[in-house]
Amino acid sequence: MEITVTLPNNLLPDKYGKYATGKDIKNGKPIISFPIKLSNIPANAKTIALTFTDPDSIPVCGFEWIHWTAANIPSSQVEIPENFSQTAALPVVQGKNSSASPLVDGPKDVTDGYNGPYPPDQTHDYVLKVFALDDNLDLENGFWMNELLHKMTGHVLATAQKTIPSRA
Repeated sequence: MEITVTLPNNLLPDKYGKYATGKDIKNGKPIISFPIKLSNIPANAKTIALTFTDPDSIPVCGFEWIHWTAANIPSSQVEIPENFSQTAALPVVQGKNSSASPLVDGPKDVTDGYNGPYPPDQTHDYVLKVFALDDNLDLENGFWMNELLHKMTGHVLATAQKTIPSRA
């Protein structure tokens, strides 16, 4: 399985991260997810799940920031369009991002779905992981990433990972 994300100048385009403007921002959080193209998905895959996290946030906040989790994307959907996080409908479900954490101060209205990169100190390398699964997962909107990881056990047919830098 392969992931393609267009990265001009080897960086996530500004509209999907810290430098988004206007309707692409809610309470200071970028909310428009970037387009993703998938290829070489196993023929017997039924669904796709994804995680988008920031391991470079560990020295800044003490944990790997979760920016987006989603599951039950039909495996036939090889192109995940821009703003999919805002437009996806069932059976696709989306989980909580790290803004939902009780350890994080601030508004709690951008806690599910895509919460774009916002590196405070330097360019961070974000990690997009995509999983081809043999079935739908028994998850509801608002799940936590650990629930996704547990539910995927025994169902993963293939995985792919892409590093996506975003500027500070």
